[in-house]
Amino acid sequence: MPIYQLIDQLVFPPVDGSEDGIVAVGGDLSVERLLLAYRLGIFPWYSEGEPIVWHAPEVRFILDFDELHISKSMRRTLNNPKFTTTFDTQFKQVIQYCANMKRKYQNGTWITPEMQTAYLDLHHLGYAHSVEVWYEKKLVGGIYGVSLGKVFFAESMFHLQTNASKIAFIRLVQFLKQHHFHFLDAQVYTEHVESLGAKEIPRTEFMQRLNVALQSATLVGKWTEK
Repeated sequence: MPIYQLIDQLVFPPVDGSEDGIVAVGGDLSVERLLLAYRLGIFPWYSEGEPIVWHAPEVRFILDFDELHISKSMRRTLNNPKFTTTFDTQFKQVIQYCANMKRKYQNGTWITPEMQTAYLDLHHLGYAHSVEVWYEKKLVGGIYGVSLGKVFFAESMFHLQTNASKIAFIRLVQFLKQHHFHFLDAQVYTEHVESLGAKEIPRTEFMQRLNVALQSATLVGKWTEK
């Protein structure tokens, strides 16, 4: 199947025409194109030096909030007063840490300088958000992603201390549930997020749920825990 080459016009082909999950290549990472992509269930994922590749996997990895799994040991960690969390206070640092995090079976990073700049622009406009985890006032973990309607598209997370990224994820989910979000999109499978309760669903089901969630207003602006 031929791959759709994007042009300057803000348009994407239908996601259901992609059997391998690749919807298109090229284009740019402008705020307008990124927001359109997320609304259509598409996200960019590529390596430095390659053209931008836009994905909509046939199987999507999501978390329904009522299925969040918190182990007994994790609950003890969450209750440790030495760990604290904040929202939207260190977005740039979080995405930089995520970019520099060494991951199993992955050479280099897909969070290129161009990607970092693009998501920082989304953050400044109130569409991209971060959760920061602190241990005795030192930044040790975090997560960032994009919010549209009542869906949060989680992009990446990092930890410098054991369980710090899990704390960020759990605090984010608690916030989303409190604000009546429908679900969290983790995009593609990871064992780490599966341990927290995420599951795979068909792309058709994901798109149906996404379209419903996008009918609600977006919580734009700086987020706080309260």
